[in-house]
Amino acid sequence: MSRIALSWSSGKDSAWALHKLNQQGEHEIVVLVTTVNRQLDRVAMHAVRQQLLAKQAEAVGLPLIEVPIPYPCSNEQYERAMSGLVERLKKMDVEFMAFGDLFLEDIRRYREDRLEGTGIRPLFPLWQIPTDELASSMIADGLEAVITCVDPKQLPAEFSGRGFTRSLLQELPVGVDPCGENGEFHSFVYNGPMFRYAVDIEIGETVERDGFVYTDVLSGTSH
Repeated sequence: MSRIALSWSSGKDSAWALHKLNQQGEHEIVVLVTTVNRQLDRVAMHAVRQQLLAKQAEAVGLPLIEVPIPYPCSNEQYERAMSGLVERLKKMDVEFMAFGDLFLEDIRRYREDRLEGTGIRPLFPLWQIPTDELASSMIADGLEAVITCVDPKQLPAEFSGRGFTRSLLQELPVGVDPCGENGEFHSFVYNGPMFRYAVDIEIGETVERDGFVYTDVLSGTSH
C-alpha cells in the first residue's frame, strides 16, 4: 500500500478525510502533519492548543509532525517550512500527501504546484462532495466537533464555541457554507469514527483577536 501523510488542521474536514481514507483501505496513513503558530503554541488559524492537538493525535492513533511557523507568517516563510516538511516526508518514504479541501480550486492548484516535482503527490479524498451532504454525513456518522474560530464578517460571533450539530447547520445564515469552506468558521474534532476514544474537552473563554472570534478549547481530565 502507498504511504500517506495527512494534512491535519485538527478540524472536521481533515478528520473526515482520514475517515474516508481508512474506509478505502488502499493506503497506509503514516503521519499527521499540522502547522503550529510558534508564538502562541496553537494550531494555525484554528487556534487549538498544542497540548490538545497532541491528545487528538493520540486518540486517532497516529504520529504527529508539528511544523512551526512564525506569526505573522509571510508566504516565503510558509513555503520554506513546507519545503523542509517535504524533505522530511520523503525520508519516511511518503508517496502522497492528503488534504481535506472541498471545492476551492485556487487552494487545490496551490497545493498541486507546491508538490509538483517533489516525488510526493497530492490527494483530495473529499473533493467536490456537496458540502450540505458532507456536513450531514459527518454528524450522522458520529463526528463530534466544536467551533473554535468564526469570521464575524461572514458569520455571527455567537456561533463560536457551539457544537457542530444538526441544529447549528439549520441556523447558519443563507450563503454560509455548511462546512465553512469559505473561511466562515473552523473547528476542533474530539470524537468520531476515526478516533479510538473521545478526547475529553472543556469549553473556555471566547475572545476577539485580529478580526476573528476565537473560543478556547481546554483539555479535560480523561486520557
